[in-house]
Amino acid sequence: SSFGNYIAEGVLKNSFVQQSLSEPIFDGQGQYLGFVAGTIYLQSKNLVSEMLASKYGYKKNYTYVMDDQNQIIFHADPQEIGQKVQAGDGLTTMQQQQNGSFRLMNSKGIDSLVGFSHIPSVNWIVVSQQPIEELFAQANSIIIKVSIGITLFYLLIFFVVWRLSGMIALPLNNLAKMASMLNQPGIQEKINRIDPLYFEVDQFKNSLMLSSQNFNEKIDELNQSVNTDSLTGLYNRRGMKLFIEEFVRMRTEFAVLAVDIDFFKQVNDSYGHDKGDIVLQKLAKVMKDHFRDNDICCRSGGEEFIILMTASNPTTVFHAAERLRKVVEITEMDDMGTVTISIGIAYWPHSSKDVYKVLRIADQKLYQAKHEGRNCTR
Repeated sequence: SSFGNYIAEGVLKNSFVQQSLSEPIFDGQGQYLGFVAGTIYLQSKNLVSEMLASKYGYKKNYTYVMDDQNQIIFHADPQEIGQKVQAGDGLTTMQQQQNGSFRLMNSKGIDSLVGFSHIPSVNWIVVSQQPIEELFAQANSIIIKVSIGITLFYLLIFFVVWRLSGMIALPLNNLAKMASMLNQPGIQEKINRIDPLYFEVDQFKNSLMLSSQNFNEKIDELNQSVNTDSLTGLYNRRGMKLFIEEFVRMRTEFAVLAVDIDFFKQVNDSYGHDKGDIVLQKLAKVMKDHFRDNDICCRSGGEEFIILMTASNPTTVFHAAERLRKVVEITEMDDMGTVTISIGIAYWPHSSKDVYKVLRIADQKLYQAKHEGRNCTR
């Protein structure tokens, strides 16, 4: 046989401690065959108490069931079973709607949130209540925990980002520093030691390596070009200009040493210009022997020389100039004895950002050395 539409009828007996239910049975032609009936003992463990909470739930939340006579047939508190729901407990609202929720000050004076839903087959209403005070306390606790969690999470993210940004920026910072030192010896080895962590650093590194190679090739080319003085083998004024332009373009700080042979005219007058040329050649050799490969020695004209020294520390430059002056002072110039030199020093960009003004300042310091007795450095 098959069941037709569900019809249920509840009858409370024995002081509302049990609920009897019945269901009619019909055959395939609609003939009444009988009924199935059962009893739920409301204050004992039963199907309803298993499906719903048998005691107060989380944070004093509880659920109760009300039948079509507004009587409580299930409650977390067994003492409430059989009691009638009062109008002050939101009865009117629950009877007018199939389901919903609302805020209620119940008959016990507790401010609560209420949710309800009808069971159409038996015309029961399942009601769930949660005291607002407990709900807000739990909400505040959750907010505090979430806030602490978010704060810790963002601190962790900040630390990770800070570490990653450091790892990303460090090789770029090192390469940027080396970009201004391409003329220094061993710079290619230093560039090679930098570990490229990502594609852009690798590209930057390769570009710097190419720039360093081009810079060195340009220096080698200048060393063998027409920019040298044929008598001394030093760079002439044109070669000196090219190096100055390169230093300025690369922002390489340098010192200008203006060197002049003292009383050179007397050497030419006494021994002839051929002997004067020998003095110039010997002085040029002493200069190249006592300065580094990346320091540029030039003959600017006659007995005047310019040294472009790639250093900006005044003490270092002064000691290098004095070392040259003292060596020249004791160097024999064939059968002509010895000569002395005077030196004037200026710095780019510290003396002036105008490189030609730096050259003039070096000349002024040279003339000062001449006027103050020669064979000295100023």
